[in-house]
Amino acid sequence: MLTILFFIGILVWTVFLSDGLIGLRKIDSLEAEEGLENGPLLSVIVAARNEEQQIKTSILSQLAQTYRNVEWILVNDRSTDATGLRMEELKKEDQRVSIIHIEELPEGWLGKNNALYHGFLQASGKWLLFTDADVKFEEEAFAKALRYFERHQLDHLTAAPNLSAKKFWLKTFIAFFLFGFSYFKRPWAANNPKSKIGTGIGAFNLILKESYEAFGTHEKVKMRPDDDLQLGMRMKQAGYRQRIVTALKLIEVEWYGSLREAFVGLEKNTFAGLHYRVSMVIFAVFGVFITNVLPFITIFSSDKIVSLLSLGVILLSGIHYVMVIKKMTVFSPSMFLVLPVTALLFIYSIIRASILTYKRGGIMWRGTLYKLSELRKKE
Repeated sequence: MLTILFFIGILVWTVFLSDGLIGLRKIDSLEAEEGLENGPLLSVIVAARNEEQQIKTSILSQLAQTYRNVEWILVNDRSTDATGLRMEELKKEDQRVSIIHIEELPEGWLGKNNALYHGFLQASGKWLLFTDADVKFEEEAFAKALRYFERHQLDHLTAAPNLSAKKFWLKTFIAFFLFGFSYFKRPWAANNPKSKIGTGIGAFNLILKESYEAFGTHEKVKMRPDDDLQLGMRMKQAGYRQRIVTALKLIEVEWYGSLREAFVGLEKNTFAGLHYRVSMVIFAVFGVFITNVLPFITIFSSDKIVSLLSLGVILLSGIHYVMVIKKMTVFSPSMFLVLPVTALLFIYSIIRASILTYKRGGIMWRGTLYKLSELRKKE
């Protein structure tokens, strides 16, 4: 049984490896792009709820951009801390900043999605940049992104930032997340105009306003906790021109401060990513264990064939891991050495998020409970 299982595993990893080898080469680095000096208005829309600690640093890094024809629409989504006050301080510093204060959440919307939609309604720019309140930008980030956008005549551009982390196990968790995401979602396929596979990253979703309106805006994903990913996926499926790039030296975000925060943060979209289905949870847990944990155990099997096949699986997955980590992060690929431990942590996060979603009857996101029955209706 194990012989057959690992033989299939080697075939699967060979396919993944070939696909990744070709796909990752087609992901450009935004750092290599020249900057756009002048051009039409860019509307930057930032939704924030209880982000008083991060938002000022983030927006100040944006106000220093070399591309100057920019307006900022900061949307305070029912914050209970000093987020609104920090926004007002920023408005006093730069007249290009405007603020929307949302007091109530309309029925049928998730908070962030509703906030981004309201930001769009006030936007005047040719382009819309949806980003988060904890993202930091180098001064040429906007200019380079806009030049790339125009040069490739795009409708949507998303950029992978540097996901910074200080603690070792959090770094390994982030690396594994990107590794798993790579073969589960194949983000590089977004760069293939013939493919219907798309992607989106919340730190940087740059969209042509005209295309965003024609697509249907955030109303199309108003009950999706993974709105950034879904927006990109659905726009690509609808035939819009899209690309993903890396911007590891231009855009930075501390995804989570600790491993515990990562577990809590993933509560909102882990189950959503598995389409709220128990069968998908079982499949994901089984798949991660078989491909990323079991071979590290069975390599010590007394059965030489099983041991050799296990080694083959480890080597192929290791090559794929190194390729992804070198392309998508600034972390050391040597973290592959603790892959089985990180895989077990990831399995725990999937099970934890799924159980909590069922136990609560929905997802808890920034102080608001969204019912599972409503989320499934909009799936």
